[in-house]
Amino acid sequence: MPAYDKADVKRRMAGSVEALKNDLGGLRTGRASTALLDPIQVEVYGAKMPLNQVATVSVPEPRMISVQVWDKSNLNAVEKAIRSGGLGINPITDGQMIRLPIPDMTEERRKELAKLVSQYAEKARIAARNVRRDAMDALKTDEKKKEISEDEHKKLDTEVQKITDDTIKEIDAAAQAKEKEILGK
Repeated sequence: MPAYDKADVKRRMAGSVEALKNDLGGLRTGRASTALLDPIQVEVYGAKMPLNQVATVSVPEPRMISVQVWDKSNLNAVEKAIRSGGLGINPITDGQMIRLPIPDMTEERRKELAKLVSQYAEKARIAARNVRRDAMDALKTDEKKKEISEDEHKKLDTEVQKITDDTIKEIDAAAQAKEKEILGK
């Protein structure tokens, strides 16, 4: 059984891109997005639960997120979780509805977020290169075990490198798009 598995390499490379997109989705860009509240955990019924399991989160307008809490007794817990979530957003409570106006970002905050985008992208590139390294090691092992020829090894090396290059292009494109969005260009 050869150690090299092209499908596994592609799946792991795609995983690094997916993880990056997930990280980038949580960055605040000055526009309202329900993804901003994804990391928020609310302490209700003696357990921590994701916000979207105790309330309906929606974006009624570009700079406003509304949170409709299902159980009125959880209202304070939800509000507290949002305040302590580190998003820099002040909730406004109105009955069972919590409104979250998204403030304009300062230039300094935009630059900080742009740096964070670069860090996330580098983390994804490192993950992709680690997958490439594992694949190259598997190819060496296969050649040593005489499961593939030297020519086949070279051909597969090139294939792995192409998959890696495509993945890194995808990572860079996602990071550039997010940076543009953050810097408002």
